[in-house]
Amino acid sequence: MNNPVGPVLRHGDEIDQIIAALEDDNPETEIEVIDRGAYIRIQAEDRLVLTEATLQEYLGSDYRIRSLEVVMSSFAGRVRTGSDHIVWESGEAVKAAASPSSTEGATA
Repeated sequence: MNNPVGPVLRHGDEIDQIIAALEDDNPETEIEVIDRGAYIRIQAEDRLVLTEATLQEYLGSDYRIRSLEVVMSSFAGRVRTGSDHIVWESGEAVKAAASPSSTEGATA
């Protein structure tokens, strides 16, 4: 896998639900789950998104995205957070999103 990004989570009761939420939020993305005994690394190539709404579907309406910090011991990639989502991205994905399209500004 090139440019793996995603959270590293401590084992706990919520792990399976968090993984299911990540899979729902990233339906076209191949997600790899690596159990290292003391922790679980969840990764995808270039970009991985997790929303509070999807977490709440699995963990209840009281669950907040900021609660993920309790079980997330580390992460790979760059992380962007919002009040209702977290995005892990590779440097390459950030560069690609920032660069203008090769056809942008072209005239016919």
